[in-house]
Amino acid sequence: MFKETSYTNRLTFFQKIRSIDLILIFCVLILGGISTFAMYSSEGGQMLYYTKSHLLRFSVFFVLMIFLSFTRLKFFHSISYFLYFIVLLLLLYASVYGVTVSGSQRWINLYFINLQPSELMKIVIILCFAKFYHRMQIDNVNSFRNLIVPIIILIMPMFLVISQPDLGTTILIALSGIVVIWLSGVNIKYFISSFIVLVIATPFFISFLKPYQKLRILTFFDSEKDPLGAGYQIIQSKIAVGSGGFSGKGFLQGTQSYLEFLPEKHTDFIFTLFSEEFGFVGSIGLLLVYSIFIYRIIYIGSISRNFFSKLFCYGYGSSIFIYIAVNMSMVLGLLPIVGSPLPIMSYGGSSMLATMVGLGVVLSSKIYHRQIIA
Repeated sequence: MFKETSYTNRLTFFQKIRSIDLILIFCVLILGGISTFAMYSSEGGQMLYYTKSHLLRFSVFFVLMIFLSFTRLKFFHSISYFLYFIVLLLLLYASVYGVTVSGSQRWINLYFINLQPSELMKIVIILCFAKFYHRMQIDNVNSFRNLIVPIIILIMPMFLVISQPDLGTTILIALSGIVVIWLSGVNIKYFISSFIVLVIATPFFISFLKPYQKLRILTFFDSEKDPLGAGYQIIQSKIAVGSGGFSGKGFLQGTQSYLEFLPEKHTDFIFTLFSEEFGFVGSIGLLLVYSIFIYRIIYIGSISRNFFSKLFCYGYGSSIFIYIAVNMSMVLGLLPIVGSPLPIMSYGGSSMLATMVGLGVVLSSKIYHRQIIA
């Protein structure tokens, strides 16, 4: 049942336009612009495939984000479980019939885009948990049933994603879900107990990792052990970031990128390319944009009158922070390489789609922040 104030019932199209969060949209446009120039630089200063494709996808998904922002919150609330099961089925399909690239079977060929359902699950799991905990009394959050059900909801997609195999996305899905569970008010003792069990079981889980996944972990501890093999990418990444210095080498002047020393510079290592060309100053500027970006998401959650949108905005904002932290730590050698794209910046249609859908729900929460979902 949904209760709406007379204010939300009277909203005209122009009132919705005035209610939309222009600061958040401006941040999205800035990140989209920076990412397009970075993509252009990654192709040697030419408007080639990756740049054209990235710009087209950003434009299309930006329009989708605006369209979703005008959709009432009750719609997202009502389809949350449905979306979860649809994406779960897509994950199952991808695991069996999906396109295999570099030994991982995680994409579905839709001709205009290779869809990666695991990227969509990062958003859908937050929506699903936001609905699950919506209107739940704080005393009931720690009941046995309400502890087991979220665990089952979280484990099913994690199992499918890890079987593809995709360890990095599995970890990010788990973190997204755990953040929302924590925000819902689950007692901290359950997290401490789970962490202790996880530490004890780590050797057992490591035994099931693929050889290349084990190699990535070993390389993280000693990248110099195999500088021309497993450690090559992270070594070149750190050289590129360090060579950028304080103000960078300048746009289109990055030697590590231009001389092809840095692999995958248009995807997970886009921050490396940006840091080399714009240095410490540019990196701080990018972090500032991301900080405002996350702040606006959290702010929208704080002014929402219903727990569904509060929980989604808080969970989504926290997850975006985690994605950024993991990506930047990865390219700086502070974490093992796990294949985590930088939101909006990295090349990838599925990641861009998931990010824009999440932002659409956030912007809808701003427009309909007075709407009460009962």
